[in-house]
Amino acid sequence: MIHFKEIAKIMGALLLLIALLMLPAVIYSYYYGEDPWPLLISMGITGFVGLILFISFSKQDQNIRKREGYLIVALSWTFMALFGMLPFLLSHQIPTFQDAFFETLSGLTTTGATILTDIEVMPKGLLFWRSMTQWIGGLGIIVLTVAIFPLLGIGGIELFVAESPGPTSDKVHPRISETAKRLWYVYVGLTLSATILYWIGGMTFFDAINHGLTTLATGGFSTKNASMAHYDSAFIQYVAILFMFLAGTNFTVIYFGLLGKFRRVFQSDEFKTYTLAVLAITVIVFYPIAANGGSYELAFRKSLFQVVSLVTTTGYVTDDYTQYGQGLTFIFFMLLFIGGSAGSTAGGIKFVRHLTFIKNSWLEFKRLIHPRAVVPLMINGDRVTGRIITHIMNFLLIYLLTFVLGALVLSLMGYDLPTSLGAVATCLGNVGPAIGDVGPVDNFAFFSPAAKVFLAFIMLLGRLELFTILVLFTPFFWRAN
Repeated sequence: MIHFKEIAKIMGALLLLIALLMLPAVIYSYYYGEDPWPLLISMGITGFVGLILFISFSKQDQNIRKREGYLIVALSWTFMALFGMLPFLLSHQIPTFQDAFFETLSGLTTTGATILTDIEVMPKGLLFWRSMTQWIGGLGIIVLTVAIFPLLGIGGIELFVAESPGPTSDKVHPRISETAKRLWYVYVGLTLSATILYWIGGMTFFDAINHGLTTLATGGFSTKNASMAHYDSAFIQYVAILFMFLAGTNFTVIYFGLLGKFRRVFQSDEFKTYTLAVLAITVIVFYPIAANGGSYELAFRKSLFQVVSLVTTTGYVTDDYTQYGQGLTFIFFMLLFIGGSAGSTAGGIKFVRHLTFIKNSWLEFKRLIHPRAVVPLMINGDRVTGRIITHIMNFLLIYLLTFVLGALVLSLMGYDLPTSLGAVATCLGNVGPAIGDVGPVDNFAFFSPAAKVFLAFIMLLGRLELFTILVLFTPFFWRAN
């Protein structure tokens, strides 16, 4: 039997937190002389519903099992999107449900795809809330990584190098809670650091804090229509590159680095692969971009920025990479399927899954020659069990099937093939820009209401590791024990 009352209490606490996080946006509205009532009313509604749920079920104290865990994760993002879109609806800046839901869920999943055609005319308070949704989503995925996913046994997280224990049938273990707290400190500290450096680089404080929030969330929402291309500053763009790269790194690796435990940093096979892959891909795309003219420094910066932005699923833009030629466009399209590191705020498949797949495939040749030999797969010096390998292989297969079927659905809705492939790939990977009519200088406003809801579902699937959502559609999930 599923403990729905315990779930309702947790949803109530979540909504109270969301209401509290709307307060800075209200303050910005007052500061800039805007109408604060859409945000105030949204804050009141969210807080009231959260308070009712929390008080009504506050006496519930039952263990959270796997079933409740899956529902909590799925409902958390859904509730946050439904209540988080209220400021956009009540202000009439985004007047339709489908558009407001798409924009808000795009923020919370840190996808960064937008339906807004003129961002700069939006009220400052709403722009700040829009950026805040991404920061909330980035923070939320860190908490899920160390507190919820180990409980659920989500694929890939078993290889996470955090100091968190394995699955537990009890509520959040104190050790997990302590780990989440440490990573939260890292997240906040890096956000503040990025904000300060953006400000020093010439951004207004408002723009700096917004970009600080969305950079560390690997979300990519900007306060400017041209995204990072608006700032023709090498300093600002290199700051963005640095913090996008850090945000795509396993936050436990960053934590060890800050403590000076560099041996632990370089013991991470995923971090080494992530770093080398970014550098290698940058070198590959550098020469064709440099051949188009301009300084070598500018060509290098463009190459590195686009690669880091797409690999970390941030989605900031400094140039239209679809104008570099079909070969480079295809390379950038393939980057939508990589993703950052496990334990980071990045979306996508994650390097640790790619690394496991490639290593296991290579070892399979050795097993063919020596069928009786025991050939273990090692990651970070530890043996990877067969169950984990199977889980990761299943994840990759389902990810590919979801991409293909999603693109087929959009094609049947009447959209051309490059646009369908690009839209599904970027939403599933939580990236933002893609190819076709959803390239770096385009947006998602032209999609039909049905297509927007469908793509919002794809975003949620990708952000919550596929299985978390798909298991809810299986009959045995709902059967009584």
